[in-house]
Amino acid sequence: MSKSREIQYTCPYCGKEFQTTIYESINVKEDVDLKDNCMSGDIFKHLCPHCHTDFMIQNPLVYMDHDLKFMLWVSTEDVPEQVVQLAKPLHEKGYKLRRCETIQQFTEKLQIFEDHMDDIVVELGKYDSFIEYIDNRQGNPEEVTSIEYQYTKDDVMKINVRCDDKGLSFLIPIAGLEEEIRAQSDRYALDNARFPLVDSNWIIQLFLEEDKPLN
Repeated sequence: MSKSREIQYTCPYCGKEFQTTIYESINVKEDVDLKDNCMSGDIFKHLCPHCHTDFMIQNPLVYMDHDLKFMLWVSTEDVPEQVVQLAKPLHEKGYKLRRCETIQQFTEKLQIFEDHMDDIVVELGKYDSFIEYIDNRQGNPEEVTSIEYQYTKDDVMKINVRCDDKGLSFLIPIAGLEEEIRAQSDRYALDNARFPLVDSNWIIQLFLEEDKPLN
């Protein structure tokens, strides 16, 4: 069952206090009506009753999907040991355990798993799209503001590389990405039980470590 609680919060715009509800854990199998709000990120959106301004409160959240077999910890903080222990039986059953530091990472990860995709494959696809944009499109790395997963259809992944008010889309067959990961399985190995952070920084670090000169 999902768990929520009332908190007293000070509006960052008008400075007045009000009460609002935050969710600490969500089980979408039992509370299906919360799923859309999570997919959009609106689960973190709150409205000040005084100045009527809405804003995001990113409180720590545990998100569980038993049908798709994954569990997310949403927070900039490390995963508490009690959450790690809670998820231990799920890890043993093959659930994917992941950490998300931002709301954007959270909503993207939900879309990835909703599409029955492997997030390691997606991050490799995003990285390859970035490299292609820089090398073949003669783009400037500093101009790239975001690299976003859109969807996977008919075994082809769509990635958007955005630069301020413009962007470029890439369509990438996933078979080649999956083959590369299988061929270098040790390189892409994760400690799933500890809720790894699988994001752009993670995969960039993998390639940086590969490029380090041997002493």
